[in-house]
Amino acid sequence: MPEMFIVLCGLTHLLNGWTFSAQPSFQLIMSLTVVKIMTALVSCATAITLLTLFPLILKIKVREIFLRQNVLELDQEVDMMKRQKEASLHVRMLTREIRKSIDKHRILYTTLVELSKTLNLQNCAVWMPNEKGAEMNLTHELNPGAAREKCSLSINDRDVVEIKKIKGVRILRQDSVLAAASSGGTGEPGAVAAIWMPLLQVSNFKGGTPEVFSPRYAILVLVLPSTTDHSVWGNNEMEIVEVVADQVAVALSHATVLEESQSMREKLKERNHVLQRAKEDAVKASHARDSFQKVMNNGMRRPMHSILGLLSIFQDDNINPEQRIIVDTMVKASTVLSTLMSDAMEITAKHNGKFLVETRLFHLHSLITEASSIVKCMSVYKGFGFWADIPNSLPNQVMGDEKRTFQVLLHMVGHLLNVSDGKGSVIFRVVQESGTEEGNNKVWNTRKPSPADDWVTIKFEIEVSVEGSRPDSSVSTIHFGGGSHNCKDVKKGLSFNICKKLVQMMQGNIWMSSDSQGRAQSMTLILRFQKQSSYRRRVFECKNPREKQLSSPTFEGIQVLLADDDNVNRMVTKKLLGKLGCKVFAVSTGFQCLSALAPSGASFHVIILDLHMAEMDGFEVATRVRNNFRGRGSRPLIIALTASSEEHVWEKCNQVGMNGFIQKPVLLQRLSDELQRVLHSAREGPRR
Repeated sequence: MPEMFIVLCGLTHLLNGWTFSAQPSFQLIMSLTVVKIMTALVSCATAITLLTLFPLILKIKVREIFLRQNVLELDQEVDMMKRQKEASLHVRMLTREIRKSIDKHRILYTTLVELSKTLNLQNCAVWMPNEKGAEMNLTHELNPGAAREKCSLSINDRDVVEIKKIKGVRILRQDSVLAAASSGGTGEPGAVAAIWMPLLQVSNFKGGTPEVFSPRYAILVLVLPSTTDHSVWGNNEMEIVEVVADQVAVALSHATVLEESQSMREKLKERNHVLQRAKEDAVKASHARDSFQKVMNNGMRRPMHSILGLLSIFQDDNINPEQRIIVDTMVKASTVLSTLMSDAMEITAKHNGKFLVETRLFHLHSLITEASSIVKCMSVYKGFGFWADIPNSLPNQVMGDEKRTFQVLLHMVGHLLNVSDGKGSVIFRVVQESGTEEGNNKVWNTRKPSPADDWVTIKFEIEVSVEGSRPDSSVSTIHFGGGSHNCKDVKKGLSFNICKKLVQMMQGNIWMSSDSQGRAQSMTLILRFQKQSSYRRRVFECKNPREKQLSSPTFEGIQVLLADDDNVNRMVTKKLLGKLGCKVFAVSTGFQCLSALAPSGASFHVIILDLHMAEMDGFEVATRVRNNFRGRGSRPLIIALTASSEEHVWEKCNQVGMNGFIQKPVLLQRLSDELQRVLHSAREGPRR
């Protein structure tokens, strides 16, 4: 429609131009009139059409405005994304630079340098509390001002307190002391921001977890220059500071943990080195101790073998009862001494500091008689009289550790005589306790035996009555004491502590009584022994030692080859074998033993070899003997004789073909029993 209106207007103007001629024609006038009428009609139609075009035009205009706003917002978002990307690049770059080192000072200095480059800072500083936690010290600064003393602030400064409370960046006031101290003095500072950074302080590791003590922290202060347009902190800059502060805190904590870990690793390495050296020293000391124990054990058992062997020969002779008591007592005391030597040499190496208690059937009457004889001899030697109170109603055959009981009794009388001065008498009492007395129950913390009980409670009491001593009312009792002249120090005695352990292992009790001056006056020992019932008596028949000796078998016609490099031991063992009826040929070396077997080895029924001969030990001799007699019908029996107390000795002897094993010191009865066992085993089964 607008196009038609424009065409008609143009046509009207053209026709009007033609009418300026002198005589326009009728057709021209008519055409002009028609065109004008059509132009008017078109103009009216166009005017009517404009009423519907105005809303469309307005709608288009509104859309244009909306699109312009969207474009503006998109431009802002793109600009924000660009800034965030730029900030992210800065943060990654800063983090990468910070993480390059594990040194705390280098991390902080790198942080200050990189933040200054990124944010165009005037100065950047780090404040940390001192060791006491009372002040904040300026520890790191990018652009320090003129030479000044150590800068510090109170821990209770207003800005410091507020920064610790707020998470994130805090813009400091213009009159802030912290801001003024961190400006660096190079010019008028602009806006100053600060942020709190937590730090980890690890002192040591316990159970693999670091133990964190009082919290540590630092304050990072950033100063913008006032001479540039960029003198106000924006959100973008504050976000960068927050992220970098977190990364610095993590890096510093990581560096602290690594530093402490390295320190602990070095300490552990040093301790391991010390422990390794201590272990090597302990191993060397253990080897030296074992070697010393072997030498001392062998050196002490050899003379004990001679003593006990000779005593057992006298014990088997026909002597009067008084002499027999003396000989039996000497044998018992020597046996106790041998047990003590075994404890001293073997207890630490074999039994982890624990004593062994051997429960077996023995004669209580014989034990009391021998103990009474020892007490009498020691009392007379010390100038004391002796009196024994031993009832005849005591049971004879009981189950217990005879050697340990005798050992404790010897200690009791020895200790009392050593700490007693002056003259007097020694009283040795043995009483069977009924278990119903109130006083006994206080010190005997066990159940009361019933009438049908198979246990018997025996109380041994040794009392020293000194002339001029006070009455019994002044006597005080100390349990588990011993080993000193004063009962206050009695628990310090090593020997009595050992006796206490032995008594406790035998389910007994021991204590000491002293007078008013603290001197030991009496010692009491209570032990429980198992009675020998009629059924057990049939199974474990226990004869009198004298009856055993009289009924010991004889070995008439048995030819024995004895090899021992110790002259005294060889002589004693030869006498013991001769006492049993054996025909003995003795040599001092392994080579002599092999030489004696070479011409007529079958003539010897038994070979007794000492395992520790100098030139050739008993194991080597036994091996050669077995090899030489291999394939023959008759071979001699081999019995090992040793002063060693090492474990698995019998297993080693068995491996090389030995038939028996005897440990020094040797009594006549023990030698007889082993010979009888070996000969009986040879008759019952094939020999090795």
